[in-house]
Amino acid sequence: MAEGTGLAAPAPAAMTATPGRPAVTSRGELERVCLEIFSARGFDVTSVDEIAAAAGIGRRTFFRYFKSKNDAVWGEFDTQLDAFARWFAACPPHVPLVEAIRGGVIAFNSFDAQAAESLRNRMRLILSSPALQAYSTLRYAAWRDVVARFAASRLGGDPADLVPRTLGHLALGAALAAYEQWLAHEDADLIDLLQTSLGLLGEP
Repeated sequence: MAEGTGLAAPAPAAMTATPGRPAVTSRGELERVCLEIFSARGFDVTSVDEIAAAAGIGRRTFFRYFKSKNDAVWGEFDTQLDAFARWFAACPPHVPLVEAIRGGVIAFNSFDAQAAESLRNRMRLILSSPALQAYSTLRYAAWRDVVARFAASRLGGDPADLVPRTLGHLALGAALAAYEQWLAHEDADLIDLLQTSLGLLGEP
């Protein structure tokens, strides 16, 4: 996605208020409006006021749904992160550690076609916006921590120990490499790419 030039871009159709258009009434609806606007116009140059106008809501209502426009891109990430941790908690102890990490990451990224397309739009935004890249460090740290905590529970150590910490970074790096390849090739399958990239991990 092209960087902003400092000049106002033409408003996409989604930015134009439609007479009688009902206001969004859920977090999910507002999230869809945000992704549509960000994808068409650019994340960095779009203001919360513009989003609120397109959604037919007030600025205060936007902030009842999301703490910031960054959070609108990440959507239900915290809920998904909880599910990620629960997957590891339920993983049978006989499954080898790295095999379990591969399985958890693939499960975290397994969606139906509609959700996968939404994920593709999110990742395009995240990987192309400097502001979102900076914000993503916090989200990525939380993701890595889930993996590190699971690894530490298996190895009998602390998540901050070298091996659990390294496994968290390796898993994230493999996932991001798969995402970048997926975004570069529209016909690629994300799960196939993840299986290949995660297959490079070896047992510690």
